[in-house]
Amino acid sequence: MTDAELAAHLAHVAGRLLIEVRDCGLISGKALGDAGDKTANQFLVHALRQQRPEDGLLSEEEKDSPDRLDKSRVWIVDPVDGTREYGEARTDWAVHVALAIDGKPVIGAVGLPGLGLVLRSDLPAPLRPAPARPRMVVSRTRSASEAVAVAEQIGAELVPMGSAGAKAMAVVRGEAEIYLHTGGQYEWDSCAPAAVAAAHGLHISRVDGSPLVYNQQDVYMPDLLICRPEWASQVLQIVSALD
Repeated sequence: MTDAELAAHLAHVAGRLLIEVRDCGLISGKALGDAGDKTANQFLVHALRQQRPEDGLLSEEEKDSPDRLDKSRVWIVDPVDGTREYGEARTDWAVHVALAIDGKPVIGAVGLPGLGLVLRSDLPAPLRPAPARPRMVVSRTRSASEAVAVAEQIGAELVPMGSAGAKAMAVVRGEAEIYLHTGGQYEWDSCAPAAVAAAHGLHISRVDGSPLVYNQQDVYMPDLLICRPEWASQVLQIVSALD
């Protein structure tokens, strides 16, 4: 099984497990989110350690180990991206499985279990035709001021959505053109989405235009931009002028 096939398989199975945990009807609220995180994380971590024992591993739900910093290949996973949306039985949550090689988001799979989809870096699809008026995905609870300011300047329609993975995949799937985030995330929030987006021909970067770099000692990532290539330069210029 190739790395890309493994990533996609793990994202699919973890998503199926999460649906089963939620649909059992025995738990709800925060307890449901905790149970889903624990179940999916246990599966992903055990599977990766068995299938790729020599690689490093970073998971949101697993105690971090400095051993990964000496590895060229590091798997970066988020068992449930969008715990709130998962618990509310929405579709805008995701499962992230990525492989960073020398800090680059090379291979990724993003499962959207609520939609029955897994988007993968090894099976890119052509980008859909874009509408004349761009659409920008933003948080459904707290839209970042920078994103709102950019949207106003380019005349973009704001599309509220849940998890980071769901937002990024909305751009991949042609449901939006721009995902600009400046509210702070962690490596597991964006590594798999960035790998999938790049494979589909989208622009990925920090908001200053620099590359997204993973497997860092400090896993906090302040910002990112995932968008159609034709919007990258203008969005980056506007964000720069906001400083």
